[in-house]
Amino acid sequence: MTTPYSTTTPPVPARFLLLGDSHAGCVGRAAQQAGLPFVGGPVGSGRDFLGPFLDVDGGGDGGDGGGDLVFRDAETGRLVREFLDELGATGFAGLGVPLVCTFGLSAHTVATRQNWDIHRDRHGTVPEGFLSSGLFGDLVRASVRGALAFYDRTAALGLRVLALMPPQRVPGMSDPEVFFAAQDVVGAELTARGVELVDLRARVTDGAGQQRPAFCQADDTIHGNLAFGRLVLAELLDRGL
Repeated sequence: MTTPYSTTTPPVPARFLLLGDSHAGCVGRAAQQAGLPFVGGPVGSGRDFLGPFLDVDGGGDGGDGGGDLVFRDAETGRLVREFLDELGATGFAGLGVPLVCTFGLSAHTVATRQNWDIHRDRHGTVPEGFLSSGLFGDLVRASVRGALAFYDRTAALGLRVLALMPPQRVPGMSDPEVFFAAQDVVGAELTARGVELVDLRARVTDGAGQQRPAFCQADDTIHGNLAFGRLVLAELLDRGL
């Protein structure tokens, strides 16, 4: 997990709250370098925000917008609480700035090869027909049900949320076709919940849909670099943040 950070210096108000996994790191670094005030940063690993990871304060079911979000992991909860305090918010219900988030978009984890072996054909390939099927969609939604519950709650609270599509980098542990198909399923689910997708794929990928080296972190196989973070930041600014 990358160390969280923020760049607010009173009385300059923060422009947004950044929450997510390590994919949020390059965006935070870009904002720091640009001197753009924000609060937040990575608060866990990608897989931490796929399955159930939060509850609703007071035991509500989230259907009426009542109750706030409580993270089950104590350290994540502590970090988020500190960020909200820095923003002067008593909870997510009182958040007065947009939320920029990467929860649920760890597509390389969803696409872990061994998880899909049962669905391969005799050539060892996950068939296109399966990837476009309702069953595949159901399996992906089940894999990220915790993240979808989070976005259900932010929608119920009336928050403006912008979710960052992941860098288009597929490590050896993951199946590329599943990666691309799964992120589209998740993206559609988020859009249906009123989340604004920040999708830079057309600007950073090659003909095979893979992230171009100019936007890749050189020392690993999954992250975007500072140049990628700057593009994301520019898109956020274009959207009024």
